[in-house]
Amino acid sequence: MKKLSVLLLLPLAACIRFGAEPPPALLTLTPATPIAAGQTQTSAAARSITVQVPVVPQELAVNRVPVQSTPTTIAYVKEAQWVEPPARLFARLVSDTLTSRANMVVLSPRQGFTDPGAQLTGELREFGIDATRNEAVVVYDATLQRVGATTFEKRRFEARAPVATIDANSVGPAINQAANTVATAVADWVRG
Repeated sequence: MKKLSVLLLLPLAACIRFGAEPPPALLTLTPATPIAAGQTQTSAAARSITVQVPVVPQELAVNRVPVQSTPTTIAYVKEAQWVEPPARLFARLVSDTLTSRANMVVLSPRQGFTDPGAQLTGELREFGIDATRNEAVVVYDATLQRVGATTFEKRRFEARAPVATIDANSVGPAINQAANTVATAVADWVRG
């Protein structure tokens, strides 16, 4: 009798789904100039900086890829999803770029308490696709407090990259290219 009840429940179990179906692959960012393995850094020999995860608007507070189709309409790319929130991916990309390009020691916020280096904060304003121009767009409003300064510097960084089609396979590489352009510009500004 027990076997029969289990067999009757099997077709029902195939119909029950908890949560959404995961996409075939998840998107991530990769630095244009990765950090060399085995490289040791010390804040005694190089400048240090703490990079905060940027603030984001609501459309970027999810792991989906936004598409701006009109000035007041946002949709999301079907089956395109980031491996983690875009703000954290972007902060890590900026950190890696500062390490490799600007030769800076990037500290965690906790480490920043003991080594008062520079502080980089900001807002990731756009990180998706502009459907009207078929471009990936990344806009980052950065705020920098240099070592020993009592004032802040602010600068907007923007980069665009063409995207042939707006689908899950095309948007990741285009956004990665635009994000690396912004991260490089940020590293050059901070280094200067």
